[in-house]
Amino acid sequence: MIVLAGLVFGVIYGSLTARRRNGNRLDLAQYAAGYGIAFTLLGVFLTLIIEHLAG
Repeated sequence: MIVLAGLVFGVIYGSLTARRRNGNRLDLAQYAAGYGIAFTLLGVFLTLIIEHLAG
């Protein structure tokens, strides 16, 4: 669940960042993909840490 939340948050944050920098459609897609991947990876690591500490 953390991974999916990271993906959604990353896509939204990336889109807003590209829009703030006056990017076109392709810029929006690239920023959304890049931030989505980055936040998904952070979510994976966070999930692994939580699972390791819990059990």
